[in-house]
Amino acid sequence: MAVPNTRFTNILLNRIVHATLAGSFYVASTNTPKAAEVKIYSKPPFAAFVSQMPDALLGNDKYEKPIWSLHDTLNLPNWLSVSLEQRTRYETLDGSFKASGRGGDQQIALQTDLWLQANMGRFKLGAEFLDARALGADSGSGVNNTHADEADFIQGYLAWAEQNLFYSGIGAEVVAGRQTLNLGSRRLIARNAMRNTINSFTGIKLRVLDYDSWQFTGFVTMPVNRYPTAAADILDETHEFDEEDTHTWFSGGFLELYNLAWGISSEVYLYHLDEGDSVRNPTRNRRYFTPGVRFFLKPKKANFDFQTETIGQLGTVRSTTAASNGRDLDHAAWYQHADVGYTFDMPWSPRFALEYDYASGDNNPNDNQDQRFDTLYGARRFEFGATGIYGAFARANINTPGYRVTAAPRNDVQLGLSHRFYLLASAKDSWTTAGLQDTSGRSGDFVGQQLELTARWDFNSSLNFETGWAHLFKGEFAKKAPSAPTVKEDVDYVYVQSQLRF
Repeated sequence: MAVPNTRFTNILLNRIVHATLAGSFYVASTNTPKAAEVKIYSKPPFAAFVSQMPDALLGNDKYEKPIWSLHDTLNLPNWLSVSLEQRTRYETLDGSFKASGRGGDQQIALQTDLWLQANMGRFKLGAEFLDARALGADSGSGVNNTHADEADFIQGYLAWAEQNLFYSGIGAEVVAGRQTLNLGSRRLIARNAMRNTINSFTGIKLRVLDYDSWQFTGFVTMPVNRYPTAAADILDETHEFDEEDTHTWFSGGFLELYNLAWGISSEVYLYHLDEGDSVRNPTRNRRYFTPGVRFFLKPKKANFDFQTETIGQLGTVRSTTAASNGRDLDHAAWYQHADVGYTFDMPWSPRFALEYDYASGDNNPNDNQDQRFDTLYGARRFEFGATGIYGAFARANINTPGYRVTAAPRNDVQLGLSHRFYLLASAKDSWTTAGLQDTSGRSGDFVGQQLELTARWDFNSSLNFETGWAHLFKGEFAKKAPSAPTVKEDVDYVYVQSQLRF
C-alpha cells in the first residue's frame, strides 16, 4: 500500500481549511451579524400589530420579535404568520376644557388585536381583527367611535410583492382589499397609535421601491365608517359591522427621496378627498386637493437633526353636514411644521428639540370662504400630547411653539417631557377639540400651556408599560369663551397602560 506524500497532503489540507474559513466568513459577513455585533432595534409603538408585520419589500427586522411567540407555542407552519396583542389603559381626567363641561371622567380602554397572514410565495392573504372597548365611561363623557369599535375586521387583503422586478433592482408591491395606511410623518394619513380605534380603507395600493434612492406609494380607496356612531349604542356595547363609505373616495401619490445631500431626505405628495353624503353618513362634502413637501434629517448622537413640512389645501366644503341648510364654501388652508434638535453623546443620550406648528383657522366665519386646515386621516398624539379621553389639541386653527426633551437612562427605559404654548391662529374661529368659539374675537387667542411627562419601561420584547401625565394651564380664551366650563381650574390627565404581544 502506497504511503501518501506528507508535504503534498499538508498543502492540500491547508488550502481546504483556508477555503472553508474564507467561505464561512463570506457567508457570515453577507447574511448574518457578526458574533460581537449587537442588533439595535427601534422601540415598538404602543399600538396593535404594526410592530409584528415584516416589510414585504425590505424584509427588515426593525422591531425585536416578541419573546413570547404564539406562532412558536402553537407550532404553526412557517407559511403562516400570526400575532395576538392586548393593550389595557386606565385614564382619568380631572377638570374639563370642553364646551359646557362640568367635571372630570375616567375609563378603561381595552384593545385586543389578532392578525393572521398566509404567505404563498409572492402572494400574501391577510386579515386583522380588532376589538376596542371603553369600560366605565358615562353618558356625559363624550365617548364615541374613536374610543370603541367592537369585534370587527379592520383589514382583509390580498397582496403581491416582488423584491427584484424583472431583475431591475426595483421592488414592487400591490395590496388590494381593506387595509390600513401609514405614510410619511403621519400628519395626514396614519395608522392610529394611542387612539383606541384604527382608521382603515378599502381599495388598492401600489408601492414601487428603488432601494437606494426613492420609494413611491399610490392608492385609491374608500374610507371605512365605524359603526355604531351613537354614544348610547356604544355605551350599551351594541355591535354593528363597519362598512365602506361608497360615496367617498380618498386617493393620492406619495414620493420619498432618500439621502438627497448630507443625509437629508424628502417627501413630496398630493392627496385628493372627494366626499359625498350617504343615508347613514351625512358629510360636509369635503372636496380637497392637499399637496405637501417634507425635508428631514434623522436624530443621531452628537449631531443636529431637523424636520420641516409644508402643506397646502384647496377645494370646497359645505358649511354644515345638513344638505338643506348648508352652503358651499371655497376652502384654502395651510399648515407648517418645523423642529430642530440635538442629541448629546453622553449617558442617557438626551435629546433637546424646539418645535413649532401652525394650522390655519377661518378668519371670518360669516363669509363664503373657509381657511381652517383639515388634518384628513392623520394622527396627533406624537405632536400634541395624549389623546384618549383627553386629546385637547388637534391640527386645526392653532399656533403653537414648544420644546421637547427625551432621554433613555437604560436601554429598556425611555423618558419624555413636552411643553407647548397654544394660541388660536384665528381668534374668531373655534378651538376645535373643545368646541369653544367666540366669533367676536373678544376672548383673545391664548388658549393656554400644556406640560406633559411620559415614562416607558420594556419588561421584555413582549410586555411593555407606559405612564403619562398632562397638565393644561388654561389661558384667557379657555376661561372666557362662550360656553366655556364654569369651573375655571386647570385640567389634569393621567394614564397608565400595558401592552402584551404574542
